[in-house]
Order: sequence, then structure tokens, then C-alpha cells
Amino acid sequence: MSLSVHIKKDFGGFLLSVDLEHESGIMGLLGASGCGKSLTLKSIAGIVTPDEGRIVLNGRVLFDSEQHMNLSPQVRNVGYLFQNYALFPNMTVEKNILCGLNREKDRNIRREKLENVLEMMELTSLRRSLPHQLSGGQQQRAALARILVSGPELLLLDEPFSALDSYLRDSLQIQVKELLENYGKDVLLVSHSRDEIYHLCSRMALIDSGKVFGTGGTKEIFADPGTRAGAVLTGCKNIVRARKSGEYEVEVPEWGICLKTGKPVGDHVCAIGIRAHYFNSRARENVFPVVYADRMEEPFETTILFRYAGQEKDSTPVWWRIPKDRMPDKMPEQLGIAPQNVLLLYPEDNR
Repeated sequence: MSLSVHIKKDFGGFLLSVDLEHESGIMGLLGASGCGKSLTLKSIAGIVTPDEGRIVLNGRVLFDSEQHMNLSPQVRNVGYLFQNYALFPNMTVEKNILCGLNREKDRNIRREKLENVLEMMELTSLRRSLPHQLSGGQQQRAALARILVSGPELLLLDEPFSALDSYLRDSLQIQVKELLENYGKDVLLVSHSRDEIYHLCSRMALIDSGKVFGTGGTKEIFADPGTRAGAVLTGCKNIVRARKSGEYEVEVPEWGICLKTGKPVGDHVCAIGIRAHYFNSRARENVFPVVYADRMEEPFETTILFRYAGQEKDSTPVWWRIPKDRMPDKMPEQLGIAPQNVLLLYPEDNR
């Protein structure tokens, strides 16, 4: 599969300017609410018409402003799962799914495809049920079945778990990933949840203020987001201004320390990030005296807030997150961080 998206759309006060390439598998688009994720999907599906640009799926042009080409959503062969699933409330599960086959005129083929997708989605026993009689997870499976039964070339998932409670969301992520991998269709999934992207997607793109500013393997981007915005989106709790002070060293003025790094420091470095789990009282490098500030308890972890000894008292404290079964009896006098865990962050245009 090959998807190429290069589009612009001015919404008046918000400019969507997306450049995105997707080859195969499940790709995630991670960004905060209002950043343009859903607008990107709707542009690919044909629900929103860009002002300019080009969208090509498997060599077939879906939209080209210069050629005045804009295929209707009905003929793009793209499946779109809305956040609220958009099931018809007065139709049974079976009839909702059959809506995805309205272009298929052969009754035998329609019936065969219906039975196959009901079995695949474990909905056979619920075929006569109305949407309000289904659980959130069952509604999601029914909506997916209605899309998949038509055999789309590309599946677009718009915040597919946002309507579910946290317990159901976690359990369904495993089921949906297995389903999509077994079905073999390529997927573009948008979410503001870094956990969903990490669990479900082998590749990802970061989007902020209408622009994609980083793409790559999901694990690689989480390990090295490269930019301040990328560090924020991937959940880094400690982000602070920094400047180059050596080939493998940065100065952090707010903390009053210099840190060794695992990678060479570029001239345009503007900040560093340290994930809250990476501090260690037994570290041998980047070890400095610390002062306890506060703590925040969670069910299974505790976040210790501290400042470095030379840090101003009114400055933002540093987060150290640790599992409760590894909590020390008292606050260590010093903490360290391995050089390879110091994330070097650059402006988006110098990445």
C-alpha cells in the first residue's frame, strides 16, 4: 500500500498543511486536540476538500487541485470510523453492516460477506440487536464490521477508543490490533493518547498546529522525539532549556548543572528532556545533589518532585517517578541520569 498526502487548507485562523507518506501497516498520527488530526483523515476520506495539493492512494489520484480532480467519498474505497461510530440507531447490527454493501447487487455475495464479517467480529449472536442494546465495545466492532465488509483499500480510525471507559479501552486495544493485523488492511489511526499509538502502531507521525513535523518507527520516536513538541506529545515530564557546552555535553542553566550526553550535541540544541522514570540513585554519571520538594501518589507509582541543589526555589521542580515497591525509605541525597537517557531537543525547523 502507498498513501501520499500533500495538502493545504485554510480554515480561517487555522492552517492545515500536511505532508505525509505511508507505505504499509498501522500508522499512528499523534497530536493534541485541535491540532488537525481529524481534518487530515477527513481530507483523505473526501469529507473535507483541501484548497490545494494532492492525495494519492496506491497510485490512484483521489485529489489533485491542479488537475481539478476530487473523487467523491463513495468511490475512494476508503473506510472511515468516526469517533462516535455513527451506527444507525433504528437498524439492527445486521442491517447496519449491510449498509456497507449497498454497492454490491448480488444477494448471494452480500449474504456471504455479511456472515463472514459477523463471525470475524464475533457479532453473530448480536445480529438482531439495536445499537442501544450493545456495549461500547460491541458498538465499536459493529461499526468496524460495516466498514470492513466493503473491503476498503485504507482504513481510517478517528480516535477509535475515545468513547470507551479506561478498562474497556485497554482490553479492546489488544483485540483491535489482532483484528487489524489478521485482516491485513493498512490503517491510519489518529489519537491524542500516546499509549494507544505506542500499543497499536508500528510507525507514527507527530502533528502540531496543522503540520506534521516528525515521522518514523514508533519505538524510535519515543526513544528520541528530537523536538520539544515531540517530547511533550510522547509524555516527557522534564523538559528544560539547554545549550551546547561540549561535543557530548549540555549546560542546563535553570538547574545549575551540565549533563553528559550519549549523542553528539548539535549547534541548534534548544532544550533537553529527561523521562521521569530514568533517574537513578545508583547512577555513576550525571550525579548531582538534590533537594526534596513534594510527592504525588498514584495507585502503583509515586512521583517525587525535587530540585537540584543549585536550582532556584521558585523554579519548576523535576519529576522522578518510581514504582511503589522500589521506593527508598528516605529521599536520596543525590540522583543521576545515564547520558544516553538525556534527550536532545531541537527546533522543528532544524530537526
